[in-house]
Amino acid sequence: MKRSIAFVISICCILSTQAQSLNLMTFNIRLNVASDSLNAWPYRKDKVASQILFHDANIVGVQEALYDQMMDLQARLYRYKYVGVGREDGKEKGEFSAIFYDTARLQLLQSQTFWLSEQPTVPGSKGWDAAITRIVTWAKFKDRKTKKQFYAFNTHFDHMGKIARRESAKLLLKKVKEIAGFYPVVVTGDFNSKPSDEPIQVITDPNNADHLVNSKFISATEHYGPTGTFNGFKSRETDDEPIDYIFLKNGGRVLKHATLSQSWEGRFSSDHFPVFARISF
Repeated sequence: MKRSIAFVISICCILSTQAQSLNLMTFNIRLNVASDSLNAWPYRKDKVASQILFHDANIVGVQEALYDQMMDLQARLYRYKYVGVGREDGKEKGEFSAIFYDTARLQLLQSQTFWLSEQPTVPGSKGWDAAITRIVTWAKFKDRKTKKQFYAFNTHFDHMGKIARRESAKLLLKKVKEIAGFYPVVVTGDFNSKPSDEPIQVITDPNNADHLVNSKFISATEHYGPTGTFNGFKSRETDDEPIDYIFLKNGGRVLKHATLSQSWEGRFSSDHFPVFARISF
């Protein structure tokens, strides 16, 4: 009898945790380039939107999104809004590292964008040895269901500058601490770095009190899907190691973690696989 009661209680606890959990996604959607031919944005935009909707993502950090792509997604993601600006002018010019959020579940309290440079408040500023301008967009949310508040940060590190990636990692940790304090934090992004590379080592260094935790390594269930996240529109991922991540800080239980590699007649929604995590604060 006692075992039966304990079993029922444990099932109820699991169901309660799942009901209060949030689905997160980081998704480099690949900018709209006509030379991508049949992999160009016009052929992929419905696929990108369908993955977000099917997996019921409450928060989606997108990278490489140009303004027209943002509008395409906004038109398809009917219950979502977004925060973020173009990195070149702080308005609509250049790529967004935006955050789409489920308005039925989340209330936006505050948001802003800073630049990964020595002048983070200056729109269009380029840092260190970076090849191009890079940004971080952040937002503070209130969960309508649990009433809890938390922060989400989304970014895209430089693809060329090694110093820029290292210094971007340091600046990101500094800003997360300054902005979010002791609130729970989720950080999504394309970091253009493998787990053993210096930027990820800086971000996850356990000797640093401000470090972030890779959600994959604390998932209650085993990681699902490929371990690599870049496919380059090839037949499969090009490497067994990821460059796209979902990090946490100040608590949070990870229930599931996955790399989503769905295909449509052999074609992917992007040259990156989206990374998914289900978390509960």
